[in-house]
Formats: sequence, structure tokens, C-alpha cells
Amino acid sequence: MQITSEELEDDLPSKEERADTRLKEHGVAERNDEESVPEEREGDGQRNGEEAERPDQTPVLSNKPRKKKKKRKTKKASAGEALEDNDLEDIDSLLEKIEDTNGILQETQSGVIVDSRPLLYVEHRNLNPENELKRYFGARAVLGDQRPRQRQRQYVRSTWLTVPKNTWPRYSKTGIAMQLVETRRGVQYFTFEHHREYQQVQFKFLDAVESMDPNNIVLLLQMNPYHVDSLLQLSDVCRMQEDQEMARDLIERVLYSLECAFHPVFSLTSGSCRLDYRRPENRAFFLALFKHLMFLEKRGCPRTALEFCKLILSLDPENDPLCVLLMIDFLSLRAREYTFLTRMFEEWESHRNLSQLPNFAFSVPLAYFFLSQQEEHSEMESSQTRERAARLIQLALIMFPSVLMPLLDHCSVQPDARVASHSFFGLNAQISQPPALNQLTSLYVGRTHSLWKDPAVMAWLETNVHEVLHLVDIRDPLVEECELKRKMRYQSAPRNIYRHVILSEMKEATAALPLEVTSQPVMGFDPLPPLDSIISYTRPERTNHPSNESTLSLFFRSLLPNFNLQGDIRHDGDDEAGAGQDLNQGVNRLMAAMRDMLANIQFQEPPRDDNPEGDGDWD
Repeated sequence: MQITSEELEDDLPSKEERADTRLKEHGVAERNDEESVPEEREGDGQRNGEEAERPDQTPVLSNKPRKKKKKRKTKKASAGEALEDNDLEDIDSLLEKIEDTNGILQETQSGVIVDSRPLLYVEHRNLNPENELKRYFGARAVLGDQRPRQRQRQYVRSTWLTVPKNTWPRYSKTGIAMQLVETRRGVQYFTFEHHREYQQVQFKFLDAVESMDPNNIVLLLQMNPYHVDSLLQLSDVCRMQEDQEMARDLIERVLYSLECAFHPVFSLTSGSCRLDYRRPENRAFFLALFKHLMFLEKRGCPRTALEFCKLILSLDPENDPLCVLLMIDFLSLRAREYTFLTRMFEEWESHRNLSQLPNFAFSVPLAYFFLSQQEEHSEMESSQTRERAARLIQLALIMFPSVLMPLLDHCSVQPDARVASHSFFGLNAQISQPPALNQLTSLYVGRTHSLWKDPAVMAWLETNVHEVLHLVDIRDPLVEECELKRKMRYQSAPRNIYRHVILSEMKEATAALPLEVTSQPVMGFDPLPPLDSIISYTRPERTNHPSNESTLSLFFRSLLPNFNLQGDIRHDGDDEAGAGQDLNQGVNRLMAAMRDMLANIQFQEPPRDDNPEGDGDWD
């Protein structure tokens, strides 16, 4: 059953009049399929662009009763506008109660509720940040007077990743398509493809990037408003110029453009659709999702950001090209999805060794600690959860002792005398660790230190730190074993970790990047491309060869991009006469370029001091 925005608004007064039958309606709503839940939650026309374009088109059999309802609604509108907003919030709360029906949650014999869905299952309703903001602030504060205006908006395609805006250019075919490559063991492998006309635009974009002038990218977007790499690159430029709103808007346009090119069977929610990051055509989708979730987290929507993080991980969980495993724990803790984090650790630890990542080693016991503080658990369950949290945090402190002091420093907490004077957590622990481990610990501390500032968390951490010092003093074999593991592992970080550090822009981790990464240029549309990339088409060779140009020629090329000192390369002459002729021609071109440059220089005359009032007659 599909519920349109018009039917939802027209039914609000009738639900108010029939409040005593709301429980009966609840039983009917539970039988609706899951795809209708996001449609009803939106309620503001975001998923019903076609219906919003024709507000007066209704089924023939229901014309008369709908007219009567509209009349009753008009009469009640004079009594106050709060009724509509209250009913909308009631519908939101009702949907919150029935969101986990249809066998999604199962209760075991012990009374523990277990989620039977796949770990990386993505829900459509959690991809919309407005749903999360409405839970925090209410529908009236989030929507405001947005609903009446959207009834007059132009028709746009319904999408899940973002909501199209009226200020965007009209969408047309961009030359991007998605193809199904193969299906193996129930997993479908897709790839984006660039048509010939899009490839030509891509070549122009690469020329614009090499010019180092953002205005050239702007000109390209004026002709091709949905070219994804141009939007990604220009978004980084806007973000550097502190224009966060425009940067976020450009990323949303990338997501909208790519979602319009989806294959009909490509699913965002199933967790069984894959994209290969080694193909350059697929990288824009990964990068746009990552940048979008970063904006969402800064906007205060951690639950929505977590859903996008799960989506990125589901596209390539084996390779994780953007290494979102380094941040999914932080988003889970911020969104208070502690059960999801602990479930992920339990299911993936055996084959992914998540405990060897400092972020999981510290965040999982923190999640267990928060779970032990919840009142809905029994005393026995809370006690068992606290014991597990203590055991895991002690293991994390023994395995990664270099995390403690920077974490306390970021939290503005002074350690006691015993901890400060002990060599196990001292400066030697940070100096002696491998560079790759230093990047991981710096990234975790810089990103998640705010979650540890709670006084109850600090007291719990202090207790376990002293327990670890006791194990160190008695020379527990576990301490030496973890030290050997640290020396053998973390010698060098894989390329996806470097890529994650660059995209995260965490200054603590960026400062720890090795020279081979920082010395090479990093482009926002394709940072650190894989070394085993699968190239489907190549850029044609340029007619000129800048590598053979002199320093003086490169200088004039920076001033005059069309200037070419060498002219056409001679392929048939190595004799001295040809070389002398080329030299003379090059000198002539150089002199002509200098004359053109000097002729175009205009000097502005300074204002006359003897006549400040303006124009006057000459004597």
C-alpha cells in the first residue's frame, strides 16, 4: 500500500476525530510492507514528486468524500495550526513502534531480542537526515512551512540517498550507466560505465585540473552540471574556502546523479551488491558517500551517518577501499547503537581480527560499559556486561599502551602519580611503536576523545588502568606476548588506511603520514588510486610534451597557457640546421609572447590630489 503526501495530509483531521480507533489502525499498519514505511514517514512530498505536481488528480470513486474532508479540514484550520503538527508527530511515533515488525526482531528463550537481519542491512528511512532531526527536535521545528511549498515544485525523480532541490539544474542524461557484471554465490557485482560523450567531458575535466584554476572547473560545470568528478573537486575547493553549505550541496548533486544511473536490480539495502573500487568509474560513488557522511556527522546526524557508513562497507566489505572500519565504531557510539557495534565485533572478530585495530580494541569495551549502565537490563546481565567490558579494556591497554596518555591529554585529565611515573604508559610507549601503529592510534584519539570525557567513563578507565599496572608489575606473560605482537605487526599501513586518513583530515593522523604519501599530489576526486587499477579507457596523448620544455618556457606557460616555445616537435631532423631553425623560431615566439604580455598590461592612474571634487574644465 502506497501512501501519498496528499492522502496523509487529508487523513490527519479524520484520525483526530477517530482517536479511539487508533489502536485498531495500528494492527492494520503492521501488515504493510517495509517499502511503504519510508513513504509514509516522509509525509512532505519528498518521495512523491509526481503526485506533488498534480495535487488535484484523485481517484474518481473517492472524489466526493475527499472534498468533504477538505471542507472539514478548512474549518478546523482556523482553530490553530498545532493539530496538523501534533498528528504528524503521532504518526512518526506510531511508525517508530512498528518499524521492527514482520519477523525482523526475534526473541530467544532467554528473553534476549536478537536482530535476524544481515549485519550490514541498510534501512531507507535511516538514509534521510530529516527523520533523525525530527526525532530530536520534532516535525514542526524541522519542516516548518516547507510542506505547502513543495506541492508546487517541479517533477523530480524519487531518490533515497538525497532529496533533489529546486535550485539544482534540471537533470538530463549524463552519459553514466550501471551494468551488472556477474553474480557469484548470491552476490551481484556491478560497475558504472562512461559513455563516449562523458569520456570527452572527463578529458576536459582533467585538463581543467592540470590548469590549477578552479574557474575552469566552474566553466565545465556550467556546460555539464552533473559531471561527478567536477562536483567532487569543486566541493573540496568550497570546503577549503569555508563555504560548507555549497560543498555539501555539490556532494548531494553527485549522489543524485549517480543514483539516477543505478541498474534496476541494484539495491542499497540488501547488502549483497558490490562495486569494485579498482575501476575508476566506481570511485566517485564511494568518495561521495564518504564525504556525505562526514557532513552528516558534523551536522549532528550520527545515526544517518552510521547508515551511510554501513552502505559504503557493504559495497566492498572484503577490501574496504576507504577503510570505514576505522570510523564505524565512532559513529556507532555517537548514535548510541551499542548493540550493533558489539554484534559486529562478535561476528567479524574471528575472520577480520578487529581487536588488532586500536579503535575496535577501545570502542567495543566502551560500548559494553554503556550497555551495562542501561536500566532495562537485569542486575545479572549488567554484571556480566561490566565484567566483559573490564576484561576487554584491560586487554586493549596492554596491547596499545600508547593510547592512554594522548587520550587523557585530549580530555584535559591529569593522571595520578603512579600512572604518570610508570614506564609502561610513559613516553617510551609512544616512541617505540611502529609508524603504522602511530597513525592508527593518533586517528582514534583525535576522533573519539570526546566520548571518553564522561566522569563515569573516566572513573571506570582509571580502575582498569591500575589493574593493568598490577599485571605489568607481576610480569604477566600476556604483557610480553602483546609487546612481541606490536613489534612484528604494524610495520607498514596498507594504502586504504592512508586514503582514509587523507579523507578524514584529522590533523593528528595526517601529521603521521609517511613521506612517500605526502610527497605525491593528492586529488580530491581520486585520492591515492589503487596500484592495480582496472582501466577501461585512457586519455589521449597531448600534442605537446611539457617534459621537454625549459624552465623559462614553463614560466611563460604559467602566464600564457597557449604559449609553446618549441612549437611542433620535429621528428625527421637531428641535423644542426634543423636545430638552429628550431632555436630561432623558439626565440621569436618568446619575444612575441613577451610583447603580447607587455601590451596587455594596463596601469591605473592614481587619483589627482589637486582636484578631489571630480571633473573640471581644462585651462
